[in-house]
Amino acid sequence: MADKAQADILYTKVDEAPELASASFLPIIRAFASAAGVTVGTKDISLAGRILATFPENLTPEQRISDDLAELGQLVKTPDANVIKLPNVSASMPQLDAAIAELQAQGYDIPSYPTNPSNDAEKAIQARYDAIKGSAVNPVLREGNSDRRAAKAVKNFAQANPHRMGKWESTSKTHVSSMPGNDFYANEKSATLTAAQAGAAKIEFVGKDGAVTVLKDGWKLTEGEVVDATFMSAKALSAFLAQEIENTKKDGILFSLHMKATMMKVSDPIIFGHAVKAWLAPVFDKHGAALKAAGVNPNSGLGDVLAKIAAMPNGAEIQAEIDALNATRPPMYMVNSDKGITNLHVPSDVIIDASMPALIRAGGKGWGPDGNEGDTNCVIPDNCYAPVYDEAINFFKANGALNPATAGTVQNLGLMAQKAEEYGSHPTTFEAAADGTIRVVLANGETLHSHDVEAGDIWRACTAKKAPIENWIQLSIDRQRLTGFRSIFWLDANRAHDAELIKYVKPALEAAGVADKFEIMAPREATAASLETITKGEDTIAITGNVLRDYLTDLFPILELGTSAKMLSIVGLMNGGGLFETGAGGSAPKHVQQFVEEGHLRWDSMGEFCALGESLNFLADVKGNAKAGVLGRAAEAATQGILDDNRSPSRKVGEPDNRDSHYWFARYWADALASQSDDADLAAHFAPIAKALADGEAAILSELAAAQGTAIDLGGYYNTDPAKTAAAMRPSATLNAIIG
Repeated sequence: MADKAQADILYTKVDEAPELASASFLPIIRAFASAAGVTVGTKDISLAGRILATFPENLTPEQRISDDLAELGQLVKTPDANVIKLPNVSASMPQLDAAIAELQAQGYDIPSYPTNPSNDAEKAIQARYDAIKGSAVNPVLREGNSDRRAAKAVKNFAQANPHRMGKWESTSKTHVSSMPGNDFYANEKSATLTAAQAGAAKIEFVGKDGAVTVLKDGWKLTEGEVVDATFMSAKALSAFLAQEIENTKKDGILFSLHMKATMMKVSDPIIFGHAVKAWLAPVFDKHGAALKAAGVNPNSGLGDVLAKIAAMPNGAEIQAEIDALNATRPPMYMVNSDKGITNLHVPSDVIIDASMPALIRAGGKGWGPDGNEGDTNCVIPDNCYAPVYDEAINFFKANGALNPATAGTVQNLGLMAQKAEEYGSHPTTFEAAADGTIRVVLANGETLHSHDVEAGDIWRACTAKKAPIENWIQLSIDRQRLTGFRSIFWLDANRAHDAELIKYVKPALEAAGVADKFEIMAPREATAASLETITKGEDTIAITGNVLRDYLTDLFPILELGTSAKMLSIVGLMNGGGLFETGAGGSAPKHVQQFVEEGHLRWDSMGEFCALGESLNFLADVKGNAKAGVLGRAAEAATQGILDDNRSPSRKVGEPDNRDSHYWFARYWADALASQSDDADLAAHFAPIAKALADGEAAILSELAAAQGTAIDLGGYYNTDPAKTAAAMRPSATLNAIIG
């Protein structure tokens, strides 16, 4: 149950490895903060929590929980917001199904997801669940634009202790493949609304017979809002995927598909399903009707397809055909070679902003079914952002791998407030049910955008509002003035949406007298320019839209630092509050698997450490709480201590893990507080704590080490048992007694 009273700082309850780490770290935060009169509450935005909050009528009074995401959504629109947000699960359909099944097994009487609803009640249940899928959290909380960068201490440590990079060869066959046309990029239309065009718009489908179906009504659009619409041709996509499978086989390399079926929860699972069907095309051609009758949905991935086929009366026969077909296909990029989990097994297993940087860092190598590394065909169908990865691969083929010891840094300022761009498109994305036209009709009756589509085409609309765009530009001007770094707006004048943004950017820069301080480049050219800049040891700021913000703040940190989990991510909320994000969670499932199997959690809480210091400093500034400022500065010193003394978690069981890093953070934090001269009361309070943590070092580390090496029962995956989790994550009685 989340805290009821409004706390000074709200710490989010999430999922997987970040939530396990919270069980160890949050008690430390609360104990230290209380000495300064700072309260730290929690709000549950986990997948399980969101599911339970959606169906209160199905639960007993004891099982019901508040809708914390909705509460946070209101809070972030106020000046009082001070939220530390950890990475949460953006659920794909298989993840949602798994979470529902787990909760049902735990005694929660929630409905199953109706894949093919047959009545209004089932349609209503499906709609409620669909609102939970994908990026249901971030668009609600991000009422400001993004400022993401490596903290100076983190960057310095990475240069002094460079991570291992794979070797790039100029002869590498690794490359990016994208559609030759008829994708979202090619078909995009965009316009900036006038006052006369604002109001409640509609999205309509007009059939060949002239019949009109309203796909969305009451779509509120405002003056100055940039409104886009586009579609991807299903026929063109299928033909492209079939061709790339053949091209991969000819090249003798691995086939891989890189999507974001979590954030893009409507469009990308459909694209993923097309890839599954393309891979199994002869099987679907022969058994399509039977597979459909058996509930086979390729959008859920190859793993789900194979499981449902196994339950069919002729499942063995179909499986034999699949095995024979696979023998003729190119080898596939694997998620887990040992367990036979392929790139196409689960839509959420291969997430582009994590998978592509990892492959690039490894010298263009992916893992094949034989357990060996190999060159890879990286299939990214749409051309909006694929050129970033294509150019990065080309750059490293020509220049060799980046040297983390000497590389400069790429900071990012991202336009994301108020559901900007594609990540806000879920309610306005549709798969065409038949041939016809999909159009945007404005409140004044004008048709703003119109596309002729065929059955199966994926059509979407998205927007960026005026105030967030203007705030984003001003944020960029302020950051460039502060740093003097090379500053590039990643905008493609040949892309319809970007061309509209450029109409905002250029006049604003000229009005501020800083047009000569900025460059505007398409993503491909900006990628090359940024890599050239950091290769020389210099720094740059990437000023981007929402999706590129997401992609680049994994790509460059993974190359520079070896991870994106250590990024400092500050969201200056537009109404005055602060949202402090703690890095990416793409690796979290693997960390949980290791922890459950052998009691070692290698999740690195560096992102949490950085966010904590920023949150406390923000609290000191906006609330005039001097003691919070002392805590914040001491937390920064503790973060530096973790880096200087290499106290971050190791990867292997038997070595220090996440829990050890929390002990060291608490010790460094207490030391810094005990020795500071700004607040005598805090110094006196923390002096005995610092001494106890130092004196107890041997006992604490021994107790933490003894907790490793055995399997862990958490009582669940999506909805873990709090008592079991606390016992697993706080195994040192000595440390617990000191912290209280």
